[in-house]
Amino acid sequence: MNFRAFIDDIIQNQWNVFGVEVYVDGKLAHQYGDTTIQRHPIYSATKTITSIAVGMAADEGKLDIQQPILTYLPADIVDRLPKAQRDVYQHITTKRLLTMSVAGYPFRPSGDSWLEESLRLPLENTEILSFDYSNISAYLAGVVATYALQEDLYQYLQRKLFVPLGIENPPYTRCPDGFFYGASAMELTVNELCKIGLFLYHGGKWEDKQLLSEAYVRDATSIQQMNREGGYGYFIWKYRNGFSINGKWKQKCYVLPSEKIVISYLADIPDECPGLKESMEKNLLGLDR
Repeated sequence: MNFRAFIDDIIQNQWNVFGVEVYVDGKLAHQYGDTTIQRHPIYSATKTITSIAVGMAADEGKLDIQQPILTYLPADIVDRLPKAQRDVYQHITTKRLLTMSVAGYPFRPSGDSWLEESLRLPLENTEILSFDYSNISAYLAGVVATYALQEDLYQYLQRKLFVPLGIENPPYTRCPDGFFYGASAMELTVNELCKIGLFLYHGGKWEDKQLLSEAYVRDATSIQQMNREGGYGYFIWKYRNGFSINGKWKQKCYVLPSEKIVISYLADIPDECPGLKESMEKNLLGLDR
């Protein structure tokens, strides 16, 4: 592993990378930049945190991800839907949301009530599994978990995940209805994102406490739905023989259990910038292209 060469590439190419951490066999091996003080938007990496909350709810027996999501929504919300729309949602389970396998959602929720608007969107052929990436899937999964748990999802995450991992009150966003927006808009430090990756690397265990079942972690980080990027789990991307947590402008946590490596960095790079990943793979993973 040539960490210095990776950092030299970042500096020479003026890539806007805020910080990098590399853990080997669960221990911090390399660090660059600010990894512990300044928080930055993690965008869609928020979805992985929502997946963890869903898994914890499932572990408690409060949520069956194989059941249609209308099972968990209040009767007054369900009853307001046209019958045809209720029939459509008989094919949409929480697992379908977690795997982004519901086609037809626009990218973002909208309207004065994101929940009402999302549930009323016209969808066709919902019995067919097709990868279609949308923030609405993650938003709805968070709402379903909120109702299943009968607890505000952010407060639940505080109690069950953030406090145990030492992540103090991370900034987040709510929708107009007041629900935790589980698709985006959370902010973490590099180290805090790395903690999420390490938590999954250890199979849902943190400091000898099993906070999330190994079975859920195994399923969440395995290929559940194929896509052109190589596969998707439960709001987690397949990456080589491991997996990755991704935000849209190069917010990354790569987890490679067989190599015992966890790599996290936060950046603000709106363009494609393949060079950053190529340098990481060459210098940190020793991969030849």
